[in-house]
Amino acid sequence: MNNTNSERVAVVTGAAQGIGRRITERLAEDGYALAVVDLEEKREGLEGLSEALNEKGRRAAALTCDVSRADQVEDMARRVVDELGTLDVFVANAGIAQVHPLLNTTQEDFEKIMSVNLTGVFNSYRAAARTMIDLDKGGKIIGAASTVAYRPFEMLGAYSVSKWGVRGLTQAAAMEWAQHGITVNAYCPGIVGTDMWDLIDERMSEEQGKPRGEAFRENVDQIPLGRAQEPEDVAGLVSFLASKDSDYMTGQSILLDGGIEFS
Repeated sequence: MNNTNSERVAVVTGAAQGIGRRITERLAEDGYALAVVDLEEKREGLEGLSEALNEKGRRAAALTCDVSRADQVEDMARRVVDELGTLDVFVANAGIAQVHPLLNTTQEDFEKIMSVNLTGVFNSYRAAARTMIDLDKGGKIIGAASTVAYRPFEMLGAYSVSKWGVRGLTQAAAMEWAQHGITVNAYCPGIVGTDMWDLIDERMSEEQGKPRGEAFRENVDQIPLGRAQEPEDVAGLVSFLASKDSDYMTGQSILLDGGIEFS
């Protein structure tokens, strides 16, 4: 598949559902060809998403990859260029959540969440940058952080640490790769109505002995704007970070949480 002269190509990891799926759809609306990436076990959802984009007139490739594996991420980036012709925007969205008090967090728990949320973003950033440098035309790298990259939530200790790491990695990468015309930024969602927050609510409710749904409602009650976030809210920010309007922004981890936290 050859890239047309004017068509830009974006990669979204963790694209099969939730925030990643809506980011993918928004970038397609913005005119991008898309490489939609997720785990092998989510291939059916990826292929359905790719077909839906094709039906709307967008070129799309469904690729499976475990972002915690550097070799798989490097291979995926090569396949993007082979199948879609180039790489302009890379959204490192894939992530997982765990809800444990720190005293009950095992080393295995801690290492698992770091392998996806931090090492996975590192692997993605590096593969994207190497590919963009080889193509010699700059690009935009965008990572998934969180409001907990500024202030942790209780029982989300390991998750919070992983997102603080993404924030620091984003700053370091922005400094090193600016010379290549690459900007690196991250988005920091708050409480989003997705399957991940359904899991967080379930585990928090169990730990705190509350009815299911109460932990989610209590957290939403703290949001000054008075509602939980929707994936569309996040997709809008990513659309901006992928566009020319953000060309002079780099190294930023942008809070988008309805006013929970201020930087």
